[in-house]
Amino acid sequence: MSSNTGMPQGAEIATRQDVPNSTQRQASRSVFLARPNLDTLRRRTSSRGRLGVWLPPLLAMLVIGIESTDTFSAAHTDSWLRPIVERLTGHLDDGLWANVHHLIRKTGHFCGFGLVCLTFLRAWLLTFARRTAWNIAAWRLRSCLFAILSTAMIASFDEWHQTFLPSRTGRFADVLLDTSGASLSCALVWLVCWMRAVRSPDR
Repeated sequence: MSSNTGMPQGAEIATRQDVPNSTQRQASRSVFLARPNLDTLRRRTSSRGRLGVWLPPLLAMLVIGIESTDTFSAAHTDSWLRPIVERLTGHLDDGLWANVHHLIRKTGHFCGFGLVCLTFLRAWLLTFARRTAWNIAAWRLRSCLFAILSTAMIASFDEWHQTFLPSRTGRFADVLLDTSGASLSCALVWLVCWMRAVRSPDR
């Protein structure tokens, strides 16, 4: 039997099945690309769902805690970083190596806390997604602010903890550097993932 349009019924059914459901598409998209729908949020509010939301920031904090120990002091990282770098560049005199080593460590601070911020950003986006009174821009902006603030707090605690270790030094300048890495991460997400929201109303 054919439909009114002349298309065979089986073909019409197949066509309908081939068209992806918009709700399913939205549910499968990353929170960095689209606001979760209500079904996704219900799953996230279960005990297992909340663990999935906040486990990445917890793991990130664990890594920061390990990095904050004597094992990753400048004296220890010098012993294994220098051979790796000199294998790529050739021999470096002590003065030049001291500058390179310092740059590597500070770059690690900047990039590492930038990644920590991304885990917090995802968690806050999922947590605040239920605030339906907030429009998309407010939801994203507040999530970014909370992610940066959370990262700054972890960076502050990290530097404070290092003041108790003879081989480490706690510096406010490092807190500012870490917070700058967090701010850049949020800025990149906004520019790369969200700028298209202006041209895409469904986002």
